[in-house]
Order: sequence, then structure tokens, then C-alpha cells
Amino acid sequence: MAEDAQLETPIAKGLRLLADIGGTNARFALARRGKAPYARHVLRTNAFASPAEAIEAYLRLNARGRRPESAAIAVAGPLGGDHVKFTNAPWAFSIAALRRETGIGALFVLNDFEAQAWALPAYRGGDLLKFGQGKPVGGAPQVVFGPGTGLGVACFLPEARFALATEGGHMSIAPGSAREAAVISAMGGRFGHVSAERVVSGPGLRYIYEALATIDGVPPLPPEEFGVAAITRRARLARDPLAVETMAIFSSLAGSFAGNLALAYGARGGVYLAGGVIPRLGPLFDRRAFRRRFTDKGRFHGWLAAIPSYLVTHPQQAMVGLAQYLDQREHAAGPGYGLFPA
Repeated sequence: MAEDAQLETPIAKGLRLLADIGGTNARFALARRGKAPYARHVLRTNAFASPAEAIEAYLRLNARGRRPESAAIAVAGPLGGDHVKFTNAPWAFSIAALRRETGIGALFVLNDFEAQAWALPAYRGGDLLKFGQGKPVGGAPQVVFGPGTGLGVACFLPEARFALATEGGHMSIAPGSAREAAVISAMGGRFGHVSAERVVSGPGLRYIYEALATIDGVPPLPPEEFGVAAITRRARLARDPLAVETMAIFSSLAGSFAGNLALAYGARGGVYLAGGVIPRLGPLFDRRAFRRRFTDKGRFHGWLAAIPSYLVTHPQQAMVGLAQYLDQREHAAGPGYGLFPA
């Protein structure tokens, strides 16, 4: 069906499709070179059998009978080769087959945080909230990470104009206090390996709370009060000491992890916090605790203190990055050459 539809649709030169596809939502937009994304639309992932069907549905609603010349699609999960399998959705697809089915020959698939890294050069003052001291070193590596359903990590190398996708969220996490050690030990008994993603993520808030309740012998909350939103609400009301402590531990371990990333990538260009969880926490995310643990690396305290940290506040982070990625590919190809699949 997708192939029949694309055969009847003319190619619109210079029109680009941007897609940020997760386990719950597939977010789409259109763009032109150097212009802000527009025609943003969100579709439910489970309403479609495949990415090709979702793309066709979006184009029917928003492209006015035109087919994009190129596309960039961000997916959550590791990429390698032609086959793509979603971590939190039943979709799996071949990139080559998706090009054929959609009729978009210049179609590229990126890791979701690779797209976040590509967005970094495009941000301006109003897109970022700086906290902590320090000043970015021009041309130095920049790291972006963000807790959501998982924990994405990527690095941007400005001098090379290159974004490096990583699976840094699956690195082991280390405690900074006896209480954190007890939490991680309790989680280890449940999960085995305790990665940074187990604690610095949306589900991580629930796992921290569960571990604290187990350690303190507190009866578990009823199921309707045990989601991330409920724990956040209880912390905001300050009536549940475990919920308040959960936010403190989350903030501190996020800072410790960020400091590790800065050391690993030499990220003197700054550390950027993206994703959906931290903005929703608002003041419950303790930036001072984050910075204390960010710099708490012994002899490298001063080196890390000189690195600034930023909360990304732009509402369309992945879309900006995907547009930047296509701009870079077109620039690298040179005038008249267009965009070609890798």
C-alpha cells in the first residue's frame, strides 16, 4: 500500500521529512534547508503496523500531495547495519526496504541521542539554561545525555562536525554515600547489573523509591500510587520522606554520571541535559546537588568545575538535530550533488 501511494505522489525538491520515533509516540515534522521544522504532528506508534505506514499517514495529513526528497529518522536503540529493531515497540524494519516503500531514496536512520548531539550547534541563549560555573572551550567535545524511558548519551565533536552515538547509559553506576550504596546493592539483588540507566531515568525514580522502601522496611505503596507521576507528586507535596529522598538521590547520581561522561569524552565544551524527565521535575531536580557530585572527582575537581552544564529547554530537540544532520550531509556532498544514502 505504501509503495502504491508513493508512486502517485510527486517528489518535492528540497522538502525534508523529520521523524522522532519512540515506543509510544512517533513525532513528525517537515523542513527546508536552514529553516525551522514545521507541520509538527504526533501519531501513536501502536496505531500502525510499521514505520512505512506511519510515514504515509503523516504525509497524507501534512504534505499536501508532495513526497519529501529526503528524510532523517531518529530511533531509540543501537544501530548497526540495515536491520533496525525498536527497544520499546514491536516494530522492526530494513532501512533499504523503508527507502523503497516510502519512495524516499535519501533516507537516513540515526540513534535518538545522535540527533540530540547534532542539535547542539543550533542552540541559542533562549534554548539553554546554564547552571553551575564554568565557560565552554571553543571546539572542545560536548556531551549530551538525558533520562527518559532509558538514558541516552551522545558526544558532539565541533571541529570534525561529527556526532558520536554511544550506549553510555548502560555503564555501571557507582555510589557516593552509604545510603546510595545500599540502594544500588538492593537494586543489584533485583536486576544483577545496575547501570546508570537503572537509576537515572524515568523508571529509575520508581526503582530508587522501591529500594529505599525495602531498605527501611516501609510497606509498599498501592499500585495506583506507585507510578513515576505519583512519586513525583508525593515529593512535590513533601509529605513522603522516601519520595523526597528519591529526588535527592536521582539528582546526585545524575551529577556523578555526568562528571564521568565529561572525563571520558574530555567534554570541555559543556555537558547538556536533554530528554523529557528532568524538565518535568522542575525544582525537584536539585541542580546544586548535581553540580556537587559532578565535580566530586578528587584531583580533577578543578578541571570539572571549569566545565559548564546546561539544561536544554528547546521544545523540539530531536527535530532540530535531524534538520542539522541533513544540512551537514548536503553541505558535505557539495552543490548539485544532493543527498545520497550511505
